[in-house]
Amino acid sequence: MKIDAARVRWLRRASATCTVIVAIGLAGCAGDVSSVDRAEAQVAAKEKALTEAQAQLTAASDAFCGASKAYIAALDRYGDVLNETAPTVGDVRDAGADLTDPREDAFEGAEAAVDAQREVVTAEQELEDARAALEQANSGASAAPGEPDAADPTSTPLAPAATVERVTQAESDFDAALSGITDDTPLTDASEQFNSAVVALEFAWLRLFVDAGCVSDEQTVQAQAAASAYTTALQQELAQAGYYAGAIDGLYGPETVRAVEALQEASGLPVTGTVDNATAEALQAELLALGGAAAQESIATTAAVQQTLKLLGFWDGPVDGMWTPALTEAVQSLQVELGVEPTGAVDAATINAFHTAIEELANAESPETPVPAPSTSDEP
Repeated sequence: MKIDAARVRWLRRASATCTVIVAIGLAGCAGDVSSVDRAEAQVAAKEKALTEAQAQLTAASDAFCGASKAYIAALDRYGDVLNETAPTVGDVRDAGADLTDPREDAFEGAEAAVDAQREVVTAEQELEDARAALEQANSGASAAPGEPDAADPTSTPLAPAATVERVTQAESDFDAALSGITDDTPLTDASEQFNSAVVALEFAWLRLFVDAGCVSDEQTVQAQAAASAYTTALQQELAQAGYYAGAIDGLYGPETVRAVEALQEASGLPVTGTVDNATAEALQAELLALGGAAAQESIATTAAVQQTLKLLGFWDGPVDGMWTPALTEAVQSLQVELGVEPTGAVDAATINAFHTAIEELANAESPETPVPAPSTSDEP
């Protein structure tokens, strides 16, 4: 049985009111109830209400994290629908329909957590007011007549607005993808539309999962490291395929998104900017078409950069042909020293500045060659 948030709030406040009435009644048995007695009873009631609100928030947050985790797992499971089910349009549509229950649970959990957080803020404000009233009662002062009510308390959102908006947009795109799949939709188109929408939606919910505090600090660091390693590898492969010319920095920024979109457009895939199975396969197909020689050339080039930076004192890592975020930082340090834009990529400006610096260094270190005096003899 589900109890709506409004009824929970009413029951909680009714309980607090009963606590106040009992406290005042007990005080009345010993004599007249003073304003201090009433104020102290109010403070005790509001402290109890705050404790209950905080417990409700903890429970609601745990429920939201559990529901959203289940939803993310469902998205991940059905994101690979073509690889895990029989290849029919019906399977694609059914896979999307099977997400309905975990999706509703996740949204209900989010709403309950937001309501519980608002209740905590309200309880904190009411406790603050009760303590202020007790202080006035102890000092013998009275509240000024006609004093305006305090402004409604505002709560800090569970996650940044941008994260919530990203989830909302991804949900809308997913609904549009599902509605666009009919029995007449070619299987390839249906799977591509579905997988692209699911991957984007899963990424959005993962971001919300982290921003809402559903993972520990240690898990957050591990997830960020894994995401950086994945993005670094993706940028390297996109660069080898000729779609990416930015810094290999492990950040899935606008340049990476544009490179993925260019790959998707060239491969005839839905242009989403996120890497689903179809996009990953298209990228691997292009790399395979380039052949092993291209891959070896890339490794050799990276190793040459590492060796050069090591000789110059900007790199103390291995010379293994693997481009990492640390190598990008080393390139940026060299670029700062050379006075060029620190892009982290070995571009034409960096190479030219490097050669210029070498020439200047050579000219500065070579001794001046003496010019021979003209001879008065006919002898050569």
